[in-house]
Amino acid sequence: MAKAFFRLQKFLRRTQFLLFFLTAAYLMAGSLLLLQRTRLVIQQGSRGTSANQALPVLDGMPGVGMVDPRTLQKPRQGPRLLVGMDTLQEPALEQWHSPRWLVSRNLELRQLRRRWFHRFISDQEPMQTVGFKAMKHTAEHKGTYVGCFSDDSRERTLKGAVFYDLRKMTVSHCQEACAERAYALAGLAYGAECYCGNQLPASAAKPEECNSECKGEKGSVCGGVNRLSVYRVEELRAAARRRRNVIYRGCFRAPENLTDTFPASLLQPNLTVEMCSEFCSKKEFPLAVIPGQECYCGYPTGRFPLRHGADGQLCSAGQAGYCQVYQTPVQDTRCTDRKFLATKSKVFVALSSFPGAGNTWARHLIEHATGYYTGSYYFDGALYNKGFKGEKDHWRSRRTICVKTHESGRTEIEMFDSAILLIRNPYKSLVAEFNRKYAGHLGYATDRAWHSKEWPDFVNSYASWWASHVLDWLKYGKRLLVVHYEELKQSLIPKLKEMVEFLNMTVTEDRLLCVENNRDGNFKRSGAKQKDFEPFTQEMKDLIDRYILTVDEALRERNFTGLPREYVPR
Repeated sequence: MAKAFFRLQKFLRRTQFLLFFLTAAYLMAGSLLLLQRTRLVIQQGSRGTSANQALPVLDGMPGVGMVDPRTLQKPRQGPRLLVGMDTLQEPALEQWHSPRWLVSRNLELRQLRRRWFHRFISDQEPMQTVGFKAMKHTAEHKGTYVGCFSDDSRERTLKGAVFYDLRKMTVSHCQEACAERAYALAGLAYGAECYCGNQLPASAAKPEECNSECKGEKGSVCGGVNRLSVYRVEELRAAARRRRNVIYRGCFRAPENLTDTFPASLLQPNLTVEMCSEFCSKKEFPLAVIPGQECYCGYPTGRFPLRHGADGQLCSAGQAGYCQVYQTPVQDTRCTDRKFLATKSKVFVALSSFPGAGNTWARHLIEHATGYYTGSYYFDGALYNKGFKGEKDHWRSRRTICVKTHESGRTEIEMFDSAILLIRNPYKSLVAEFNRKYAGHLGYATDRAWHSKEWPDFVNSYASWWASHVLDWLKYGKRLLVVHYEELKQSLIPKLKEMVEFLNMTVTEDRLLCVENNRDGNFKRSGAKQKDFEPFTQEMKDLIDRYILTVDEALRERNFTGLPREYVPR
């Protein structure tokens, strides 16, 4: 009995020691996990804080500002200077607090990545409905299903227009888009890509090879890998004709040799603009050129660049040597092909800007000019769905021509070998970013949002970020090309040439003219725009104007062109 009791006592002692050891191990593991999580939060906060560094405000500006001036060094004296560049230092982490808009931005970023991950996993699941079911669904769509065809990305047959919607693509959406642009055929590939044209692909494929389900329509087939599901949409063209836009580009001096300049022509009595536009649309040309009673079709080229318009009365009077030019619904596709770099780039280039400064538009221009995708420090599902495939690529892969970033701070800047620094008028940038926060890339914020307390909080937080972003890149950037958004918009070709050369790329004049012809892309805001509304109070203007003067002086000190005169208050 005593022996059994002794064994039980020995066992309990061992169990007690084991329980103590397991408890200690559990607490240590929990502590390590907490420390690791805290470190990640601090790193994320420091990254956002450096991107949103608040600048000290001059005396006499109560109620506006981000931080206690005691946490900053005293700036250089002078009525026009808010921050002394030579005295700006990296602040201690405890002295800075990320604005609540930045916290919401980080939360949005995490949610976007989480949604992307779940969507990516679901995309990998095998299709339950494969290519042979495509014929079953043709009756549900207005177009006539033709069949499954091979598609070569290097030389597409349906190359009249290209659309991407990597989330909501449907057969009907593609058909209607092609019909509105006067095409006879609509082809879908990869479940999310839409191609338009008038010539049927020559190489047919097996029906089961078109096996990609449409991203926005379960049970419908949208082509496959290098395969097109092709539909005829002639039935839709008559209904779409009344919605079709033919844009008058202006009166221009005609080239000396019309037949050499333009690949197609039409000579017909009683010629009308509609006749010429319809003819050029069928021939898949974006320009309809009418000198007198003749019709020519083509593209903007070095011989006919559409840069210097003439007096419209010269064309109205039938003056010889002049022609009227119209933009047909057909898309200029000479510059729409894009791909990833074949080998890793040796130079890591940033496309840096403050939010709302036109970074997405600049990426559109760069991608179409160079033919290579741009990357992003973030992941924006809406942009990825619209064809910015570099969004899904890791930002440090070096497979993209440059990488979008809104970050600032020494660590984030010195990761890059060089950068294109895009600067926009802060008044316009703040309005654009506020619209994006409330209505996405292409919408407008409501009246309620503008009159809420969020707007003044937003201005107080983001106005200082606009200035500190430029100042940090000027201070820590290794090799910079400063581009002003307004100058890029006004002189697109010369400025785009500078950007392309900075990226160590060479492009043809015709490709740049194609970019100019597609300059807006799909990035114009839609919806109800604010009219006769001044969102900035006088206090906000005083704050922003001081930041403008600071940045202008910093640019000139570093031998860059100062801010455009429209920025600088008078």
